[in-house]
Amino acid sequence: MGIRALTQTWPAPAKLNLFLHVLGRRPDGYHELQTVFQFLDRADELRFRVTADPRIRRLSRHPHIPPHQDLAVRAAQALQAAAGIRHGVDIELIKHIPLGGGLGGGSSDAATTLVALNLLWDAGLDETVLLRLGLELGADVPVFIKGVAAWAEGIGELLCPVDLPEPWYVVLAPPVHVATAEIFADPQLTRHSRPITIRDFRAGRVRNDLEAVVRQRYPEVDATMNWLSEFGHAGLTGSGACVFVAVSGREEGERILARRPEGSSGFVARGLNRSPLLDFAERVG
Repeated sequence: MGIRALTQTWPAPAKLNLFLHVLGRRPDGYHELQTVFQFLDRADELRFRVTADPRIRRLSRHPHIPPHQDLAVRAAQALQAAAGIRHGVDIELIKHIPLGGGLGGGSSDAATTLVALNLLWDAGLDETVLLRLGLELGADVPVFIKGVAAWAEGIGELLCPVDLPEPWYVVLAPPVHVATAEIFADPQLTRHSRPITIRDFRAGRVRNDLEAVVRQRYPEVDATMNWLSEFGHAGLTGSGACVFVAVSGREEGERILARRPEGSSGFVARGLNRSPLLDFAERVG
């Protein structure tokens, strides 16, 4: 295998949870969920340089993500071990997705690393193996590997493709980091929502069961959702802190974004039913 230069930029898109119901807690401590994932055209960027040296190195500096916790690095290590790869890789990660916002940035980075290095290392692993490796890294990783908008159950890994409208969204990030584990451990969390159908979802009979606890614990999220609700039905993605609202188009979204509350950041993005990672991998492969 030849050594490939660090020339291609691979996308790792963000996602939204369009709803999230918690059905119960499993004996292993995880929660049974129902949710719908949709991608955004907002994405982190990753570049890879395959090396003869077996080391896996992160070139980018991310002070809030220690290298041993970096999901892209861990994904490369997992793939290297599973496929018996003797080469290494230098990974450059350019972040565009807010950290800890419920947009799946770390999981998406891991999925892109698995898909990219499976090709660049010529590992030859099939999707089933990649999905297993991804699930070991995080419950959201499989949907990014599959790359299509999906109805999800289990802990988020049981996926069924869904065809959704692809609206524009305003996504706001309040100036706070939500501790997901604490939200799921909160005794006030609703854990016994009844299972619903896709028909219920399409009729709008959904919510985010984490929202009430998050808004109570984090006034910044509550205030941002109250403000964004002036422009439509505001939703919380995952455990937050990011919140979103669908809008008629980019121009309306940019007008809303320009008026956002002081201290918050955000962006306008298009909803996508097909991840740009799939298209990129097909071109490279």
